[in-house]
Amino acid sequence: MPSLLIFSDIHNDARALEKLLDREADYYIAAGDMLTWSRGAEKIGPLLARRAERMYVIPGNHEAERDTEELCRRFGLHHLHGKTIEVAGYHIAALGYSGPTPFNTPGEYSEAEIAERLSKFAGLNPLVLICHCPPLETPLDQIRPGLHAGSRSVREFIEQQQPQYFFCGHIHEAEGVSTRLGATQAVNVGKRGYMLTLGA
Repeated sequence: MPSLLIFSDIHNDARALEKLLDREADYYIAAGDMLTWSRGAEKIGPLLARRAERMYVIPGNHEAERDTEELCRRFGLHHLHGKTIEVAGYHIAALGYSGPTPFNTPGEYSEAEIAERLSKFAGLNPLVLICHCPPLETPLDQIRPGLHAGSRSVREFIEQQQPQYFFCGHIHEAEGVSTRLGATQAVNVGKRGYMLTLGA
């Protein structure tokens, strides 16, 4: 049964990343914001390269797509943004970036862009969906009680498609939070990460 270690929001924290990569997994998925404001590739890239042949990366809101493409090219990683891979009969689909933020970070989509990019994953079953951005107004995007900062389009996709698993990051305050959204088991993985064993 293959294992996936999914993590996000490292933000140049080399110690946290080294601790994650000491864990054995069949696949490693970096779900965005490995860098901060597109800076730090020279420090983080060589660490990700330790697991290069099994390392899949998407951009967060702190990386433009071209930053992640260059990171993958330089360090022999796999770019998974907007793509799918198949593992043990499961479709692993990933979409980076966040919705609009007040900070004008490099990796932001409009809600319409998120919906359009997620639409290519519709109908995949069984589906493991990994996005940088959490679904709106859920435990996964809560900054504090009553304040949410997720994506309406991500939530609508989950509600309509009901992937078996959903993983995200982006909202640091919700790191480690898990919930169920209908039939979907959903987790904000953060820099602590989450180990998923498919078929367990």
